[in-house]
Amino acid sequence: MAKLIKGFHHVSLKTCEQAEYETTIHFYRDILGMDVIRTWNNGSFIMLNAGNAIVEIANNADTDLPQGAVRHFAFETESVDDCVAVMRAEGYPITVEPRNVDLAPDPEHPYPARIAFCIGPVGEEIEFFQPLS
Repeated sequence: MAKLIKGFHHVSLKTCEQAEYETTIHFYRDILGMDVIRTWNNGSFIMLNAGNAIVEIANNADTDLPQGAVRHFAFETESVDDCVAVMRAEGYPITVEPRNVDLAPDPEHPYPARIAFCIGPVGEEIEFFQPLS
């Protein structure tokens, strides 16, 4: 079988309110010293450089999430579609079909990617992430 995964891309944390969001950013950016890579959605999403992966913090959870603060983890891949095909063939549910997104809809700093989500064997949410630039 071909190797589908290149490595971790990011871990996504979700917060439920502005104070929690700011405290979480403060922890990762100011205490642990992670540099900001990008923000989007009027500052309600931020990506921080964790060395060999990214910590993504989102301020858009309406309530506490059943999977806890860690919303999902993302594997970087060269083909989201191939990953989805394998997951589907193995019987794992696809929760977000492959689609193209722009995570930083700023014309000067675009960040296009192809993404899809599935549920793993113990209920974990997995994103397949393919940078397009």
